[in-house]
Amino acid sequence: MMTLAQMACAVLNTADGREKTALSRGFAAQWSTARAAGDDVEIGTCSPPDMPARPKAPELRAPRDVPRRKTGSIEGRNALLHAVAHIELNAVDLHWDLIARFSHIQMPLGFYDDWVKAADEESKHFNLMCDCLEAHGSFYGAMPAHAGMWRAAQDTQSDFLGRLAVVPMVLEARGLDVTPGMIRIFENAEDTQVVAALNVIYAEEVAHVAYGSKWFHFLCGRDDLDPKPFFIASCASISMALSNHLSTKKNVPRQGSHPIFTGPSPMKCRHHRRCDRVCEQKQADLSEYKGFASIKFVAADWSFGYSVRKDTALGGPL
Repeated sequence: MMTLAQMACAVLNTADGREKTALSRGFAAQWSTARAAGDDVEIGTCSPPDMPARPKAPELRAPRDVPRRKTGSIEGRNALLHAVAHIELNAVDLHWDLIARFSHIQMPLGFYDDWVKAADEESKHFNLMCDCLEAHGSFYGAMPAHAGMWRAAQDTQSDFLGRLAVVPMVLEARGLDVTPGMIRIFENAEDTQVVAALNVIYAEEVAHVAYGSKWFHFLCGRDDLDPKPFFIASCASISMALSNHLSTKKNVPRQGSHPIFTGPSPMKCRHHRRCDRVCEQKQADLSEYKGFASIKFVAADWSFGYSVRKDTALGGPL
C-alpha cells in the first residue's frame, strides 16, 4: 500500500477531472478500509507540486475575464453548475495538498481520517456537478473558468495554521452562505437532479468547516496560541496579499481592520431600489457562483474579499 502522502501526490499530479476524482475516491476507500481493519498505516512524506495538474479545458482566465450569465436561462444555469464543478475540483486538490504539504508535521491519525473523508466527498461533489452538466447537454470544460482558485493555497504553502484558517474556515464557510440561494434558483427551474445534488453538497460541506475549526483549535492549543486573534491575523495577512493581484480593491478589508464579514451584502433588485427593500430572490440570483468563494467573488462586480460564517468558523462544533 502506498503511503498516504504518496496517494495525495498521485491525485495532485493527475490532470483529468474524472480520473483525478476516481483516484481520490479509490485512495480514500483504501485508507478507510485499512483504518477500519486496524492495520498499520503510514503517512510518509512527498513533494507536492506547486500547482496541481489540470486538464486542457476549461480555459483559465482572470476573474474579470470570465463571462457573466444570468441564471434565468439554461445557459446561465449551466454556467453556474460549471463554476461549482470547478470549485469542487479545486477543493479535491486543496484537501489532498493539505495532507501532502504538511505531512512532515506530526498529527493524530484522526486528522488524516477527516481530510481523506473531505477529499472523498469533494470528489463526489465534482462528479455530481459533472453529471448535472451532462444531463443538460454540457460538460466540465465547455466554458472558461477563473484562475484564482489556487491563490489561497499558494499563499499558505508554508503556513499550516494559515491554511486551516483560510480554506475550510473561510472559503468553505462562505460556500455554506451562498448554497441555499443556489438551491432556490434550481427549485424555481424545477430541476430536481441539481437540487438533490446541491443538498448533498450543502450537508457535507458543514463537516468540512467543522474539521477546519477542530484542527485549527487543536494546533493553537498544542502551540499555546489564542485562536481568535491568530485566526483574524491569518485572514488579514492573506486577504491583503490577495488584494495585490486584483484589478479592484473594493470590499478588501483595510489593513488593520477586522477581516470577517457575516455574509453577502444585500443587493436590491431594480424593482425594489427606490423603496429600499431587499429582494431575497434577487439576492440569491447570483449570475455565477464564485463561491468557494470567499475569496469572495461577488458576481455583480467581481470584487474580492474574505467572508466567513462566525457561527461555524469561530464558535462552531469541534
